Amino acid sequence: MSQADLSVSKRETSVSTTAISATKHFLDFVFPQPRNFQIRLWDGSELSPASSSSSPFCLVLKHSGALRKMFTPPIEKSLGEAFMCSDFDIEGDILSAMSLVDVIAGRIFSPGEIYSLARGFLALPKFTPPPVTNRGPARLSGTTHTRMRDESAIQYHYDVSNDFYALWLGKRMQYSCAYFKTGSEDIDTAQVQKLEHICRKLHLKAGERLLDIGCGWGGLAIYAAQTYKVKVVGISLSKNQVKYASEQVEKSGLSDHVSIRLQDYRDIDDGPFDKIVSIGMFEHVGHANLPEYFAQAFRLLKPGGLFLNHGIGVNPPVEFVTGHEPVARHPVRPTVCQKFLERKILAIGTFTQHYFFPDGELVAINEANLIATRAGFELRDLENLREHYALTLRQWVRLMEEHTTEAENATNKATLRTWRLYMASSAYSFSSGKINVNQSLFSKPDAGSSNLPLTRADLYKD
Repeated sequence: MSQADLSVSKRETSVSTTAISATKHFLDFVFPQPRNFQIRLWDGSELSPASSSSSPFCLVLKHSGALRKMFTPPIEKSLGEAFMCSDFDIEGDILSAMSLVDVIAGRIFSPGEIYSLARGFLALPKFTPPPVTNRGPARLSGTTHTRMRDESAIQYHYDVSNDFYALWLGKRMQYSCAYFKTGSEDIDTAQVQKLEHICRKLHLKAGERLLDIGCGWGGLAIYAAQTYKVKVVGISLSKNQVKYASEQVEKSGLSDHVSIRLQDYRDIDDGPFDKIVSIGMFEHVGHANLPEYFAQAFRLLKPGGLFLNHGIGVNPPVEFVTGHEPVARHPVRPTVCQKFLERKILAIGTFTQHYFFPDGELVAINEANLIATRAGFELRDLENLREHYALTLRQWVRLMEEHTTEAENATNKATLRTWRLYMASSAYSFSSGKINVNQSLFSKPDAGSSNLPLTRADLYKD
């Protein structure tokens, strides 16, 4: 080797050593010991967990610029993009790794620590522009929650590939939490139990008209028509869902009983309906549109009818504390520094808005139900299914991982990684109580009568 080659080799070794040292220093600062997981760098070197026992997962940095890319503000968006583009990976139990964001968000940094953190970040090797993927961010235009923009937002998420969804949603293509009686059921059994649970809550009777707002791939509409002999109108803004659902209706011989439409809920004008159901669509409405959403459902429902609204809600910060030791999900009065870190640096929700559920909004259930009662509804039953959704998501993640090759063929690697990351993150959020999912059963009073039995006993009969 020539003198020039030796000189170049030494410089490269020095640069590599500096990059590894800066990376390890930053990792130790962000994830201080004792930590329970393993970290592996691009050169094969490892940072071991504090305990000698097996690590639930290993954080793998694929190249020297990965860490800087991951922690470029807004951090949540950067972390998601870096995972999507395979700049880093999680080997082992991805569900266990989802607590890491909370580890970062839960730490209270002093001004001096923030300064040290910034210096450590700037010392990290720079990253090259991300590779081109087939999963670009949503590019929506116009005012939020207009009909045209809502249609674009829904199609961005749901019109990925019916074949992709079919690999892990289960036979009935139910994209909402299943219902578990024991916790050990497979996804198909638990989803049928969910459909039956909903139909019993609605007290469906043969010949009634049921409106399914956000009908998805038609699973509930078909089940209700087959099992309870009702006539169903299902609506969705997803072209792929409407096509698939319409085909399934025809294959099932239910064309005279089920109609699937590509339609916005605001444009339905062929009421009244005996019963209305909305499963997993509520999150797309938007806080500002909730009065119109509930008012429209109230207009379309017959007096004495029932409306079941099933949707994800966010838990608000704890503000009222009793006793001496407050137990709060978030600090009651975050400091200016904490607010800056949460909104500008961490920016929780930015990845979801750009790559998963654009324009999606989560509302506290008490606030949503207050708006519903102001529209004229009477709240008759409220059930929190948070644990059920955590169980559902764990099965979805497992099925995705079992069908990795087929899922990549149905879409692409970036899309699969995006869904896998989001589903794992959601499973953690439901398990930890950060978010919940509720079924609210409303009645439209008919001269004071709700047409409901005095107890819930009929919901649980064999």
